[in-house]
Amino acid sequence: MKLTIIVGTMTGTAQLVAQELELVWDGDGVEVQTLLMDNLDASVFAREGIFLVCTSTYGQGDVPDNAKKLYDDLLAKRPDLSQVRYGVFGLGDRTYAETFNFGGMKFDTLLAELGAQRIGERVQHDASSGVLPEEKAEEWAAGWLEQAREAAAQTA
Repeated sequence: MKLTIIVGTMTGTAQLVAQELELVWDGDGVEVQTLLMDNLDASVFAREGIFLVCTSTYGQGDVPDNAKKLYDDLLAKRPDLSQVRYGVFGLGDRTYAETFNFGGMKFDTLLAELGAQRIGERVQHDASSGVLPEEKAEEWAAGWLEQAREAAAQTA
Protein backbone atom coordinates (compact mmCIF):
# COMPACT_ATOMS: atom_id res chain seq x y z
CA MET A 1 0.00 0.00 0.00
CA LYS A 2 1.27 3.45 -0.91
CA LEU A 3 0.75 6.23 1.62
CA THR A 4 1.58 9.87 0.99
CA ILE A 5 1.80 12.24 3.96
CA ILE A 6 1.46 15.87 2.91
CA VAL A 7 2.65 18.37 5.49
CA GLY A 8 1.52 21.93 6.18
CA THR A 9 3.74 23.54 8.80
CA MET A 10 5.08 26.87 10.01
CA THR A 11 7.45 25.80 12.79
CA GLY A 12 8.24 22.23 11.76
CA THR A 13 6.10 20.48 14.37
CA ALA A 14 3.77 18.90 11.79
CA GLN A 15 6.85 17.74 9.90
CA LEU A 16 8.13 16.03 13.07
CA VAL A 17 4.77 14.27 13.41
CA ALA A 18 4.94 13.14 9.77
CA GLN A 19 8.47 11.82 10.26
CA GLU A 20 7.36 9.87 13.33
CA LEU A 21 4.45 8.38 11.40
CA GLU A 22 6.72 7.48 8.50
CA LEU A 23 9.02 5.61 10.90
CA VAL A 24 6.08 3.75 12.44
CA TRP A 25 4.39 2.87 9.15
CA ASP A 26 7.15 2.32 6.59
CA GLY A 27 7.66 -1.36 5.85
CA ASP A 28 5.34 -4.34 6.35
CA GLY A 29 3.78 -3.80 2.93
CA VAL A 30 3.47 -0.03 3.35
CA GLU A 31 5.47 2.42 1.28
CA VAL A 32 5.38 5.89 2.85
CA GLN A 33 6.46 9.15 1.27
CA THR A 34 6.32 12.49 3.09
CA LEU A 35 5.97 15.68 1.07
CA LEU A 36 6.01 19.21 2.39
CA MET A 37 3.13 21.15 0.85
CA ASP A 38 5.57 23.76 -0.49
CA ASN A 39 4.93 24.05 -4.24
CA LEU A 40 2.30 21.27 -4.31
CA ASP A 41 -0.89 21.78 -6.28
CA ALA A 42 -4.10 19.80 -6.75
CA SER A 43 -2.31 17.33 -9.03
CA VAL A 44 -0.71 15.72 -5.96
CA PHE A 45 -3.99 13.88 -5.44
CA ALA A 46 -3.51 12.05 -8.76
CA ARG A 47 -0.87 9.94 -7.02
CA GLU A 48 -1.65 6.32 -6.28
CA GLY A 49 -2.57 5.32 -2.74
CA ILE A 50 -3.91 6.83 0.46
CA PHE A 51 -3.18 10.34 1.74
CA LEU A 52 -2.67 11.80 5.17
CA VAL A 53 -2.92 15.57 5.54
CA CYS A 54 -0.75 16.52 8.51
CA THR A 55 -1.13 20.23 9.17
CA SER A 56 -0.96 22.86 11.82
CA THR A 57 -3.10 26.00 12.07
CA TYR A 58 -1.63 29.46 11.75
CA GLY A 59 -2.69 33.00 12.49
CA GLN A 60 -6.44 33.50 12.64
CA GLY A 61 -7.31 29.88 11.83
CA ASP A 62 -5.50 29.74 8.51
CA VAL A 63 -3.61 26.94 6.86
CA PRO A 64 0.18 27.35 7.21
CA ASP A 65 1.97 29.52 4.66
CA ASN A 66 3.50 26.50 2.92
CA ALA A 67 0.01 24.98 2.48
CA LYS A 68 -1.73 28.02 0.97
CA LYS A 69 -0.80 27.28 -2.65
CA LEU A 70 -2.22 23.75 -2.46
CA TYR A 71 -5.35 24.85 -0.59
CA ASP A 72 -5.99 27.74 -2.99
CA ASP A 73 -5.38 25.51 -6.03
CA LEU A 74 -7.93 23.00 -4.77
CA LEU A 75 -10.42 25.83 -4.21
CA ALA A 76 -9.84 27.29 -7.67
CA LYS A 77 -9.76 24.08 -9.73
CA ARG A 78 -12.26 22.06 -7.67
CA PRO A 79 -11.06 18.70 -9.09
CA ASP A 80 -13.12 15.53 -8.72
CA LEU A 81 -11.41 13.71 -5.86
CA SER A 82 -13.96 10.91 -5.53
CA GLN A 83 -11.19 8.32 -5.95
CA VAL A 84 -9.14 9.82 -3.10
CA ARG A 85 -9.04 8.29 0.39
CA TYR A 86 -7.45 10.42 3.08
CA GLY A 87 -6.97 11.08 6.76
CA VAL A 88 -6.26 14.28 8.68
CA PHE A 89 -3.90 14.81 11.59
CA GLY A 90 -4.44 18.39 12.71
CA LEU A 91 -2.28 20.29 15.15
CA GLY A 92 -3.58 23.21 17.15
CA ASP A 93 -3.77 24.83 20.55
CA ARG A 94 -7.09 24.88 22.40
CA THR A 95 -6.13 28.14 24.13
CA TYR A 96 -7.06 29.66 20.75
CA ALA A 97 -10.61 28.37 21.09
CA GLU A 98 -12.08 30.44 18.24
CA THR A 99 -9.73 28.90 15.66
CA PHE A 100 -8.63 25.63 17.29
CA ASN A 101 -7.40 23.17 14.68
CA PHE A 102 -8.88 25.10 11.76
CA GLY A 103 -5.98 24.17 9.44
CA GLY A 104 -6.91 20.48 9.55
CA MET A 105 -10.61 21.25 9.53
CA LYS A 106 -10.30 23.45 6.42
CA PHE A 107 -8.49 20.74 4.45
CA ASP A 108 -10.94 18.10 5.69
CA THR A 109 -13.98 20.15 4.68
CA LEU A 110 -12.58 21.04 1.26
CA LEU A 111 -11.46 17.50 0.41
CA ALA A 112 -14.90 16.17 1.40
CA GLU A 113 -16.59 18.84 -0.77
CA LEU A 114 -14.46 17.64 -3.69
CA GLY A 115 -15.65 14.05 -3.19
CA ALA A 116 -12.69 12.58 -1.31
CA GLN A 117 -13.56 10.07 1.42
CA ARG A 118 -11.99 10.43 4.84
CA ILE A 119 -10.67 7.40 6.65
CA GLY A 120 -11.35 7.48 10.37
CA GLU A 121 -11.93 10.55 12.48
CA ARG A 122 -9.98 13.78 12.05
CA VAL A 123 -7.28 13.98 14.72
CA GLN A 124 -7.17 17.27 16.62
CA HIS A 125 -3.98 17.44 18.65
CA ASP A 126 -4.03 20.08 21.36
CA ALA A 127 -0.63 21.61 22.12
CA SER A 128 -1.92 22.84 25.50
CA SER A 129 -2.75 19.26 26.59
CA GLY A 130 0.82 18.48 27.62
CA VAL A 131 0.94 15.48 25.26
CA LEU A 132 3.58 15.80 22.55
CA PRO A 133 2.07 15.60 19.07
CA GLU A 134 4.55 12.86 18.08
CA GLU A 135 3.34 10.77 21.06
CA LYS A 136 -0.29 11.27 20.07
CA ALA A 137 0.60 10.32 16.48
CA GLU A 138 2.36 7.15 17.55
CA GLU A 139 -0.62 6.18 19.73
CA TRP A 140 -3.07 6.80 16.89
CA ALA A 141 -0.99 5.34 14.05
CA ALA A 142 -1.75 1.60 14.26
CA GLY A 143 -5.52 1.98 14.36
CA TRP A 144 -5.62 4.41 11.48
CA LEU A 145 -3.27 2.32 9.37
CA GLU A 146 -5.60 -0.65 9.78
CA GLN A 147 -8.53 1.49 8.60
CA ALA A 148 -6.41 2.71 5.65
CA ARG A 149 -5.56 -0.89 4.67
CA GLU A 150 -9.29 -1.73 4.67
CA ALA A 151 -10.06 1.32 2.52
CA ALA A 152 -7.28 0.41 0.10
CA ALA A 153 -8.56 -3.16 -0.16
CA GLN A 154 -12.07 -1.89 -0.99
CA THR A 155 -10.80 0.28 -3.83
CA ALA A 156 -8.45 -2.34 -5.28
